[in-house]
Amino acid sequence: MAERPRVGVTGSHRRWSPSWWSTRWTLRLLGAEAERISIRHAASGRPLAALIIGGGDDVGPEHYGGDLHAKVRSDPARDKLEMHWIEQALEQGIPLLGICRGAQLINVVLGGNLHQDIRAMRQRTHNRPGLLPTKRVSVHSTSRLAEVCDTGRLWVNSLHHQAIRTPGKGLREVAWDLDNIIQAVEAEDGRPIIGVQWHPEYLSYLPAQRALFRWLLHAVA
Repeated sequence: MAERPRVGVTGSHRRWSPSWWSTRWTLRLLGAEAERISIRHAASGRPLAALIIGGGDDVGPEHYGGDLHAKVRSDPARDKLEMHWIEQALEQGIPLLGICRGAQLINVVLGGNLHQDIRAMRQRTHNRPGLLPTKRVSVHSTSRLAEVCDTGRLWVNSLHHQAIRTPGKGLREVAWDLDNIIQAVEAEDGRPIIGVQWHPEYLSYLPAQRALFRWLLHAVA
């Protein structure tokens, strides 16, 4: 029997982390093995076929020229750990999926910046957090994301109050919500990098969302 591809999954160090367990279950369902990586879960050292940078607290404003005096909920140790893993994945060409904070952090590592708080920008979409797919997202028709999800329109969940403002070097914006806030980015040059602002691990019962994880594993091959 062939060995399951091993996917590193960064995220919260808390014992009860719904995002980690949901991601692990989805990867297992698709034939992969998840390896948890956090400030309390050291990497095993075994080769990783792909990497998922998970959601969580705010990205520290010092990393993208944000307001250092604004009220944020950041985790400097986690920022440092995940930025290291992103840089390593970029250097080694490891397929990379960023989820919510993870998409923002990939963007920051590549020199992009963020909206520190989007709540005042909301006009056409509400900003109440929720796990259900209640927010509509338009996807660029020629993007890899549209090809992967096989649609130009997605219904997604929303748990964020920060978002990508300017894409980093080598990234292009490929999805937007009704307020024209960026909801996804991907590599311009075809490298296996996608970042989404929502949480597909909670929506894996939907084929278009499960397809993101399937894409990651196909990118390994």
